[in-house]
Amino acid sequence: MAFETKALDPKGSSQKISDKDFEQLRDYIYNVCGIYFHSSKKYFLESRLARRMESTGSKSHADYFQQVRAGATGSAELKKLLDEITTNETCFFRNLPQLNALETKLLPEIIAHKGKIGFKKLRIWSAGSSSGEEAYTMAMLLLEKRATLLKDWIIEIVGTDINETVIGQAKEGIYNSYSVRNTPDFYLKKYFKEESAGRFVLSPEVKKLASFSQLNLYDDNKMLFMKSFDFIFCANVLIYFDTASKSKVVQHFYNNLQPYGYFFLGQSESLHGVNDKFRTVHFPGGFTYNK
Repeated sequence: MAFETKALDPKGSSQKISDKDFEQLRDYIYNVCGIYFHSSKKYFLESRLARRMESTGSKSHADYFQQVRAGATGSAELKKLLDEITTNETCFFRNLPQLNALETKLLPEIIAHKGKIGFKKLRIWSAGSSSGEEAYTMAMLLLEKRATLLKDWIIEIVGTDINETVIGQAKEGIYNSYSVRNTPDFYLKKYFKEESAGRFVLSPEVKKLASFSQLNLYDDNKMLFMKSFDFIFCANVLIYFDTASKSKVVQHFYNNLQPYGYFFLGQSESLHGVNDKFRTVHFPGGFTYNK
């Protein structure tokens, strides 16, 4: 598979990527991680490519594509390219109907079920966690129940994303005003320290409940190790995939969810036409899925 050669212009900006080059790069990205770029996204991919080509000193699309596929060096560059092409829009307390259902109905249900068998360990996965707001929202909610519902329980919250840059931001735990815009005052005052105007530092108490790592949801081998979750959240991630990729990734989620667990998507997403193994569970303002 070869790219057509199109050199950069003298000012350093890239010329238009040809249809053939676009399709080849699109197919390569798709085979690596399942992210699919429709032809309508050609300009978006082209602009992100230009930044990486300039950074690596590539003189043509063919040159850059060779670098991406060149062993260890290419693997590192591929991660940087994936960072460029994945956008990350999130905030704390993003989906209130889901959180209310979790607190009032679903969490007590799971706790009662696991308590009967004497297994006091709760596992939550934020897939496509971006810079950590969703995972840390869960941590704050659960910390409020440490003295009552979750007394003597082990809590594990795992955040994963294909974008290594945002994983680093999640581990750092420092946020701006936009990220905390939906955070209730109670949680904002209790679990954040505003070090300066618009700079909010998350408390160590919250940070230690969540761990973050880079993960490609399309990687069959690595997904085998993401086992036994009581709740899986995957908001606005499947929009990057076509139907075949969605089916593959959702099957991984199904396999890694406890028999009584719950799977959450974004507010405007559904599994219609993607997977028929889940059952829809409705609650005020939204719905979730379980086996």
